[in-house]
Amino acid sequence: MAIYPRNNYLLNLIAVAFVAAGALLPTSVTAQAAVGDIVTQAFFDGIINQAAADCAGKNFYTRQSFLDAVNSYSDFGRTGSADDSKREIAAFFAHVTHETGHFCYVEEINRDTYCDTKRTDYPCNPNKQYYGRGPLQLTWNYNYGAAGNSIGFDGLNSPESVASDPVLAFKTALWYWITNVRPVISQGFGATIRAINGAVECDGKRPDLVQARVNYYTGYCSQFGVDPGTNLSC
Repeated sequence: MAIYPRNNYLLNLIAVAFVAAGALLPTSVTAQAAVGDIVTQAFFDGIINQAAADCAGKNFYTRQSFLDAVNSYSDFGRTGSADDSKREIAAFFAHVTHETGHFCYVEEINRDTYCDTKRTDYPCNPNKQYYGRGPLQLTWNYNYGAAGNSIGFDGLNSPESVASDPVLAFKTALWYWITNVRPVISQGFGATIRAINGAVECDGKRPDLVQARVNYYTGYCSQFGVDPGTNLSC
């Protein structure tokens, strides 16, 4: 058995302890908290409790269904630094809050068919409508089709399933987020607004709606104790 000088022996013991605790791992990994540690029940309740008692979403959306959906998107809220993670989660819930009226709405109020016949890769079922459903109000045949292919449900022939299964509903929101919003999130919250509803709200079209989203975002960043960053508007 090797015999170490006393000082070196103690240093080795300390080094082993640090490694065991993860202290020598990259900061970007160890500094991150689990999504569930950020999206606490109190945080979730703080949103949904602002919806009226008769809202359909009150008996549909739950924190657990969100966390169950996150299990299929393990990189959500888990990239970059701890602050980056918190900003992404704040941005996601800011848009969800705006789109659903604090988790009030499961389905869009002003419903239409939303069939883009030019998208022949996702042919519309003439008996179905592809209006907004779920936390980010998934809309259009091509989004239902693509989400269905990715997640594993028949989005074109059974779009209503998004409004009957809360875990699936959150999965469609996370799918849309990872696919269309995550690529621009480093550009600031304003870029996420443009990715979600830029054609309707950005460039001076609906500054009131843009500001509403920004207010939710900065409010959630404040709750998480993180700076919201720059480029908040669009």
